[in-house]
Formats: sequence, C-alpha cells, structure tokens
Amino acid sequence: MYIERKHCEYCGKMVHGRSDKKFCDDYCRSSFNNERRVVDSKEMRNIINTLKLNRNILESIVAGGIEKVRVPKEKLARLGYNFKYHTQTNTNWKGNSYTYCFDYGFLRLENDWLLVFRVIKDLNFDDED
Repeated sequence: MYIERKHCEYCGKMVHGRSDKKFCDDYCRSSFNNERRVVDSKEMRNIINTLKLNRNILESIVAGGIEKVRVPKEKLARLGYNFKYHTQTNTNWKGNSYTYCFDYGFLRLENDWLLVFRVIKDLNFDDED
C-alpha cells in the first residue's frame, strides 16, 4: 500500500495526522486563511472607514444636542465628507430625498445647502408583552 506524504499548504513542512489535514499546525492554518482574506477585505475596510469618517463629520456638525443644522455643502466637502458613500437613502411623499450615514443624515436644500440631522428613534419595548 502506497502512503502519500502531504505537505503543509502554507509553509511546506511535512503534515502528520489525519489524512485530510492540510496544515501542519494552527498557526499555518490561520496565516493561510488570513492572507487569503486580506485581498477581499481591503476594499471593504476602505469603504467602512469612509462611512465611519462621513458619520463622524455629520456628528461634529450636529454637536451639543442641536437637533438639526443648516450648512453649505462645501463645508462638508472641506471636512472630507465623501458624498459617494452612505448607508441609506429615502424619499418621502413630498419627493424630498434624505441621505443617511448610520444614525446621521442630511437633506439637500436649495443653492447647495444641506440640512444635517441626527436620527432619533423612539425605542418602545412596551409592545412586547
């Protein structure tokens, strides 16, 4: 009977143990899978970081408990806001389009002005009974 000798898919060392084992130890298995995920997740990480930055910029505009603030669009752009990335858009029955970045959002007004606001949701848990 011929016994096939297997080598670790990450480091190339001889693998001992089960016949379906691909890696010599947990370190090699983790390293192999982490390297494989880096390519896919780099772009996602960049997008998530941009979304977080956008949210923080909106939060800095609506600071100190103010409900909503009217600002020029240019101010957000100057602070580094990337208008390409947001988490949600909604259009109300009047046709107004609201753009959200997590729990903050804005409404485009006339002459390149924006109405920036924080979304406050009423959490009512009394209905669960």
